[in-house]
Amino acid sequence: MKTLHELHRPLGSTGLRVSPLGLGTVKLGRDQGVKYPNGFTIPDDREAQMLLKLARDLGINLIDTAPAYGTSEERLGPLLRGQRHEWVIVSKVGEEFEGGQSRHDFSAEHTRLSVERSLKRLETDFIDLVLVHSDGNDLAVLNDSGVYQALAELKQQGKIRGYGFSGKTVEGGLLALREGDCAMVTYNLNEQSEKPVLDYAASHGKAILVKKALASGHVCLSPGVDPIQASFELLFAHPGVASAIVGTINPLHLAHNVATAAAVIRRQT
Repeated sequence: MKTLHELHRPLGSTGLRVSPLGLGTVKLGRDQGVKYPNGFTIPDDREAQMLLKLARDLGINLIDTAPAYGTSEERLGPLLRGQRHEWVIVSKVGEEFEGGQSRHDFSAEHTRLSVERSLKRLETDFIDLVLVHSDGNDLAVLNDSGVYQALAELKQQGKIRGYGFSGKTVEGGLLALREGDCAMVTYNLNEQSEKPVLDYAASHGKAILVKKALASGHVCLSPGVDPIQASFELLFAHPGVASAIVGTINPLHLAHNVATAAAVIRRQT
């Protein structure tokens, strides 16, 4: 079976090594206001445990969560007990999801509170990478809110290993990389406008995580073309990409994604 165990790569200059696919966990904690083509049922603890074990067996060591993902962080704490050293955990700050509504707070005070809360929920004394969950006003968030300064302090204190920005604009991504460790960008067969951020990361030793790598399940191509394979061929051809986050809770989809990514990466190297 093709796995990702031998294909881990550096996450920019953070000193972390990650699998080329990461497991997104929004579907472990939230089923409202999510943009997927099909509805889904949040898996119970046994199903979630099996999914995490499968991911690990397939060579995935990167897990992506956020306070805005409903109960995702709170569930992952107990689910990952005894396995902390096996995972690179990415969480976020800046977006809260309560009562079916999102709201944003990028203040330094809220950033510190959010990270402390994530540490408790995840039952860990450090988070590998914390990203700012932007509302789209990327430059204003980075320049005016104090969020990056607070994250820099938390990194100095050892509570986080690295920090970065999950944004929506090229300008935001470039500024985020100049001052931080990582940018999470949208990059897929339908949407490549943030490619300059990937180019900058590749030439400056910074980290890129790709969100919506499969266009949230919306990619459609001509008959006979595997959209997963075509998506991964695009992504992994770019030297800036460290890892792509896939949010499936379907074990068959996860295994297919891993086998396809492994085959694509081996062909390209």
